[in-house]
Amino acid sequence: MKRAFIQLHIAVLLAGLTGVLGKLITLNEGLLVWYRLLLTAPSLWLLALLRKQSVRIDRKDVWRIFGIGGIAAIHWVTFFGSIKYSNVSVGLLCFSSIGFFTAIIEPLVLRHKMDVVELMLGLLVIVGICFIFQVDPGFKIGIFVGLLSALLGSLFPVLNKRILKRVSSENVTLYELSGGFLVLTLLMPIYLWLFPAPSLVPGWSDLGWLLILAWACTVLAFNLSMSALQRISAFTVNLSYNLEPVYGILLAFVLFREDKYLNSGFYIGFTLILLSIVLQMVRMRRKQSVKPA
Repeated sequence: MKRAFIQLHIAVLLAGLTGVLGKLITLNEGLLVWYRLLLTAPSLWLLALLRKQSVRIDRKDVWRIFGIGGIAAIHWVTFFGSIKYSNVSVGLLCFSSIGFFTAIIEPLVLRHKMDVVELMLGLLVIVGICFIFQVDPGFKIGIFVGLLSALLGSLFPVLNKRILKRVSSENVTLYELSGGFLVLTLLMPIYLWLFPAPSLVPGWSDLGWLLILAWACTVLAFNLSMSALQRISAFTVNLSYNLEPVYGILLAFVLFREDKYLNSGFYIGFTLILLSIVLQMVRMRRKQSVKPA
């Protein structure tokens, strides 16, 4: 269990960097994610080949995982869209509502009793989100897109929980990101028609940031979180990912001086979300301590 929490924390740290990279990369959110997956999926297949990893899985599971990968890809598009329509701090904080959505969705999908405490902690995050609506009115589109991103983001870890019972985390990651690339490739003509992009090809600077996003923040982080998910509940994984705003916001303050554009409502919301994380960690620690040796 300790190793799983360490893996999860490293994955969250890398995830905190994605918001900053989303700001640095000038491509629109759809192209940004498409290139991210274009770099990631072949890298995973190459790693599997070098490791002599068995990649054969049941055909039905392939299509299920591809579907989950499609959800993950659209989640990323809305996540980066939220950042581009608002800023890194607001986009990352909206992502924190993933815990609330997971507390509702996980019991429905996995068919177990809803945990009232988890739901209350998720609601505390929603209260925090309500406070950030007091930020610049121009950010409201970004806030709504961020909430949609959190809803989509709550789905694929819960769905993965069932798949991981019969498919290794490495193969889930491999097929999921490949499926996400396939789904997004099919959707890109429509997306670019609805949201035209000034440039379709990344410049050298964008390419460098995309490589970091693909290899460190996607391949490595995804594998670490998948491994942790085998030992930790989907809700705990998602709630722990609420630390992502902490890292990302601090980086945004230092690099982009976003603290100049945020009011007291943002900081109240941020405090409530941080409180929900601390309470869940304390709760999990107590549960672990009462288990028999």
